[in-house]
Amino acid sequence: MWHSYATCHSFVWMLLCVHLLYVSILVSEETQKMKDRPSPRVFASHLYYDDIPKSLFEKKVKTLVIFRNPKDTAVSYFHFYNNNPVLPTYSSWDLFFEDYMNGKVLWGSYFDHALAWNKHIDEENVLIITFEEMKEDLPVQLKKISKFFGISLTEDQILLIENRTTFKSMKDKSKETHGIIADALFRKGDVGDWSSLFTEAQSQEMDAKFELCLAGTKLGEKLNYNKYCKF
Repeated sequence: MWHSYATCHSFVWMLLCVHLLYVSILVSEETQKMKDRPSPRVFASHLYYDDIPKSLFEKKVKTLVIFRNPKDTAVSYFHFYNNNPVLPTYSSWDLFFEDYMNGKVLWGSYFDHALAWNKHIDEENVLIITFEEMKEDLPVQLKKISKFFGISLTEDQILLIENRTTFKSMKDKSKETHGIIADALFRKGDVGDWSSLFTEAQSQEMDAKFELCLAGTKLGEKLNYNKYCKF
């Protein structure tokens, strides 16, 4: 089971109650760790589709991909950079926005990443959901995920998972679960926070980029851009 683009709740681990290994760069040591993990296993990563080992797709590994709208992703990413001790600090939002739009941030272009996954959105072993869908109705998304992975859950189990995997619940326990990196990972978890930093010109620039890259695509429709990314 492969979980890509972790701008999401970490409920997948809790849902499946399995061993989770985060993979960003596949080196021999990490590969060995994969082999040593008992099955079933969940691997989480920000890797582009083309960088994921082809054997995972050949073996029809279940792949859950979670996207967030590009404006909120940008603002979240800006704070992640400035709250993460191992990443460079940006002196201003404007400088970060320019790099973000040009794909000059860690893990590259949001739009390149989205376009790559859009090509595979209809594959039976790929499930793409959005952060906004989870915020609006988490139980529905939990049921969708459990069905995708072939896991039968009772209503009580769904409720338990929901209570333990809300953003607030995870943030409250983040120091315990994520240590010194907690503040970088768990900030607000809101939808629409992009309006706190975007200028009108920046908003229009992003609108044009979305129109150029994702308008008319299935993933673009799923992101519901007009609802979440317009003033």
